[in-house]
Amino acid sequence: MIKCGVIIYWSEADQAFIAEVPELPGCAADGPTYRKALANVEVIIQEWLETAQELGRPIPQLRGRLLYA
Repeated sequence: MIKCGVIIYWSEADQAFIAEVPELPGCAADGPTYRKALANVEVIIQEWLETAQELGRPIPQLRGRLLYA
């Protein structure tokens, strides 16, 4: 498992928790609970990385923490 920062917040519009990975553009997942959103984004992170490799796209060097909030 890679180490990267994940931001989780409640979305009124979606009526779900949203988990975003700022270091991986477009990498996000949702879930009805905080824990489910986190579990879902773990799967999406892996799929994001696999897709980037298959398409020959660069994978950012992950810092594992945010430099901003």
